[in-house]
Formats: sequence, structure tokens, C-alpha cells
Amino acid sequence: MSEPPNGQSSSTLTAPPPIINAIRTGDNVLLRLPTGDVRNFKLEADATINLGKFGSFHVSELVGHPYGLTHEIVEKKLRVVLPKSIEELEDTEATNELINDGKYVQPLTADEIESLKQSGVHASDIIKKQIEMHANYSLKTEYSKDKYKKRKEAKYSKSFTTIEPTLFNVCEYWFKKDQNRIRDLRIDSLSQMLNLANIQPHGRYLAVDDASGMVVSAILERLGGNGRLLTICDVESPPAYPVMTQMNFPKELVTPILSSLNWATADDDYTPITILEPSASGGALSDKAKVRVNKRKAASDILSGTREELFAGGFDGLIVASEYDPFSILERLSPYLNGSANIVVHSPHLQTVSDLQTTLRLRPQYLAPSVSESFLRRYQVLPGRTHPTMTTTGSGGYIMHTIKV
Repeated sequence: MSEPPNGQSSSTLTAPPPIINAIRTGDNVLLRLPTGDVRNFKLEADATINLGKFGSFHVSELVGHPYGLTHEIVEKKLRVVLPKSIEELEDTEATNELINDGKYVQPLTADEIESLKQSGVHASDIIKKQIEMHANYSLKTEYSKDKYKKRKEAKYSKSFTTIEPTLFNVCEYWFKKDQNRIRDLRIDSLSQMLNLANIQPHGRYLAVDDASGMVVSAILERLGGNGRLLTICDVESPPAYPVMTQMNFPKELVTPILSSLNWATADDDYTPITILEPSASGGALSDKAKVRVNKRKAASDILSGTREELFAGGFDGLIVASEYDPFSILERLSPYLNGSANIVVHSPHLQTVSDLQTTLRLRPQYLAPSVSESFLRRYQVLPGRTHPTMTTTGSGGYIMHTIKV
């Protein structure tokens, strides 16, 4: 064995490397409960997160841990639970046909179970006791026994798993929570839109996002801090995208590349309000008034610069997920696109994009408009039990893609 450099002792311990993407105070974190439900929490300093019947804990207990770990709540403290290995079940010749789940199959009453929980008995011990007292447990197949254990764990386990708020996980969360808020934009459809629009770092793109910021978040994640994104919205103030706040984007990554205009300021005929310099106001201003005038002047300068950037054109693509007529949006914004720029329009309704396709076919400046719908089928992947899930979602929306000539 070679000697350590600089005469250092071989017993010297080096500090472990810092955890990449560790949970920080102020982040938004997704927590998966034993029931399978996913909840979003913002980790405020010195706060307590309450998970209802599963318990509560201090935020400081979670800060610094990597994502993906399962934590058990023990008296408002967190204990990391080691992951279980997936074992292949060896089924026997037992069947469920002789099982009669009557009233007295489980002699352990709800009151007795509650008293065990109040006395501090661990969830695994409660489940073990239920199994021992179950009259028909031995008659179940190995698959049924495994499902029984998982149902009981979801009911009595005081644990949760942290989920990193990546685009995939956040889109899944919103699609299950309220898919109308993101206009039925499923993760597979969103990935198709990014692919068709050829979103890549150092690109310049236009976006019209009425899907709570899902499209904007996807483009920002793909740009990685390099490029330009200009959004057009229908509100006077900068739009509040709830999805983007969940992504925990650093401010220094978003501010230089993201700007927004509303439909009025994006019009050629719009006349900006002229803001005079404090020295040119003609009278003495108080310090507060000067601060207000300076802020308005700075906002006016930013607005003018953003309008000039839009009218200069040269954008590489346009992505639309809006409730408004898509053809009117294309008529307004396509003049600012480069030649061969990709145009992608998403809608939860087939008729909307089908009518748009018919209209664009009659216009020579749009090449090969096509409509597609992605298909998603989820699978349960377990040893000996891999099969499509019994329930699935409907459509993730329809996509129209064309190229500007």
C-alpha cells in the first residue's frame, strides 16, 4: 500500500461529500403517505408539518436529508426506514375460494387496536397481532397475504417518503390532484411537446401558458439557465405560476432568461406610459415619492426592452397551451419566429386542434400541420406479478405541430 501524501496519517478521516439536491429550508417538498396520496408542503423555518393521523414533525428534522428516503415519525422526530428488498413470492396451491370473511374473522376490535396505538405499540407489531388472530389468514394465497400486509401498513404505518419536485413528479402530482388546472396536460404529452418544439439550451422561445405554469416550468428546466423564454399572458402584473414555485428553481437561474408581456403590451399599437425622471418632475419630491418614481421608471424600462426584444423576432419556437383560440395566437406571434421554427399547440379538446390543422393547411407559410395524441399505459412491475394496472387515465390532451416556412 502506498504512503499517504504529505506525511499524513492513513487513519485521517475525510469529510463526506455534500449531498447534492439535499432538502433545504424554504423548499417545496412532495411527501407520499402510506395510503399512496401525495401532498405538497413548503418547509418554513421553525414550522411543524402535520400529516393528520400519520403524525407531525418539525421541519428541521427533514432539512439536510436527500430525497427519496422513507421516514418514520416517532414522537415528532424522524427515523430513516431502510428500504425493503423486493422478494419473489412462492405461491402455494392455496386458493381464496374457501375463505368466508364474516363478522368474526378478525376478533381484534377497533377499540383494542386503538388502545394498542395509544400505548405506543409499533405498527408492525399491531399488524403481526392482527395476522396471528386472523381466522382465515392461512387459507389465503401468498399474493393475498402480501396485499393484506400492504393494506394494513398503509393504515397503521406512521411514515412518509420524500419525492424530489422534478418536472415528472410535479406534473404527476397536479394531474392527479386537479388536471383541469393544467388543462389535462399529462407528463407524456408534455414530453412530446418539448420534443416536437426542439427545446434545448441556448434557444429562444415564446410560450403562452394557461396551464398554471407547467409549460413554462418544463421549458426552464430544459434550458438549464441558458437561453431565453418570453411568455405572453392576459394579466397586467407578472404572472404567478403555481407549478413553477414547486420546482424550487434558483432565482439566479430564472430571472435572466424569463420575461413576460401581456397581450396589450405585446401589441404594436400599445403606447407605454412615459415616466419622468425624479429631477424632471418640476418640484421637490419626498424620499418615498422618489423611490416610487424610480421603481416605475425601472419597470417601464424593462417593459420597453422586452417589447423591443419581441418585435425584433428571431425566436426558435412557440408553445401554446391556452384557453383562447389558437389560430388568433399564431397570427399574433408567428411573425416573430425564425424560419423553420417549430409551433406546438396543446388542447384537451380534439376539435380545437383539428380545426386549427384544417385552417393551417390552407396557408402556405405553415408546413405539414399534424395532430397527435399520446397513449400512456402504466404497469405494475413486481417479480411474477408484472401486468398493466387495472385503472388508467383517459386522454392527456391533443397536440398540433407545424413548422413555419
